[in-house]
Amino acid sequence: MRWLWTPAWIARHVAMVVLVVGFLGLGWWQVSRAAAGNSISWGYAVEWPVFAGFVVYVWWREVRLARRKAAAAAEPPADPADAPTAGAPPAVAAGSRPAVRRPVRVARVPAASEPVEDRDLAAYNDYLSWLNANPGARPGDYPG
Repeated sequence: MRWLWTPAWIARHVAMVVLVVGFLGLGWWQVSRAAAGNSISWGYAVEWPVFAGFVVYVWWREVRLARRKAAAAAEPPADPADAPTAGAPPAVAAGSRPAVRRPVRVARVPAASEPVEDRDLAAYNDYLSWLNANPGARPGDYPG
């Protein structure tokens, strides 16, 4: 549990405490405003404690994740004799995450058929080549 007292984790603990106390204080402030007659503040009075609960949940989840990583790092390496064979897929334990694999690359094959001529595209390309050949001309001067 010493890893929970590193400078990075101390900063996380302090941030969690400051945020929770701040959010609960803002919730209490909204309750006092709502009691004074501001009806919209009732919604905020519920919202701020929910934010505080979310901060506690994220902090708790991060502590659990760090504990799992620490436990996995402390385990001795697996015996190579117990490793599955190269051809067999690894067994997936219940509740474990699937392994991330490289994406499959698919080769693109050009179409074997003749390209269909697009008359509108050919006309537009002729227009662009005419504009390029006549740099001082306006688009309305195009003869086509």
